[in-house]
Amino acid sequence: MLDHSCQVQRAPLSERKDDLYGTPPEATRALLQAEKLPHRLWEPCAGRGAIVDVLRAAGHEVLASDLVDYQQPTHFSRRDFLMERKAPDGCEAIVTNPPFKLAEEFVSHALDLCPRVIMLLRLAFYESERRSYILENCGLARIHVFRLRLPMMHRDGWEGKKANSGTAFAWFCWSRDHVGPTTIQRISWEK
Repeated sequence: MLDHSCQVQRAPLSERKDDLYGTPPEATRALLQAEKLPHRLWEPCAGRGAIVDVLRAAGHEVLASDLVDYQQPTHFSRRDFLMERKAPDGCEAIVTNPPFKLAEEFVSHALDLCPRVIMLLRLAFYESERRSYILENCGLARIHVFRLRLPMMHRDGWEGKKANSGTAFAWFCWSRDHVGPTTIQRISWEK
């Protein structure tokens, strides 16, 4: 008989609703320290604007969209990223924290739409045979791994106890013109 006592307990889908887990601002600020981003960006999983707000504060023009309408006046709502056929005009990169259950599809689709793709993903995303093509043949240039675990990304509306994350995250950066091996570096979100 298997011991299941160490398994992570997840909230049922009915409680998770739209799976909105706001990205800690520290994560985006660390990205800005590690990666030179182009001016015009697209955040297709904008939610309430966690990534968007930090990027705009740093001077970037960010087109924000999301499948759900979170009543953000500068965001386009009811936009299913996986149904988009082209990036917005002038978009130079896609920067997002995709829904975990659709991360592979989001990465693959983003690579079809835009020359640069930057995604906040679980570090375990890198250890996959199934994803070998997008990890080895699509210009994965850099992975910025957090030295310390990020503050927990609690689901939207969470009223319970706040906790630290038990999951390792990294920014994965693809560029169509990248050739050669992927560079992995450690970054910090702490000041």
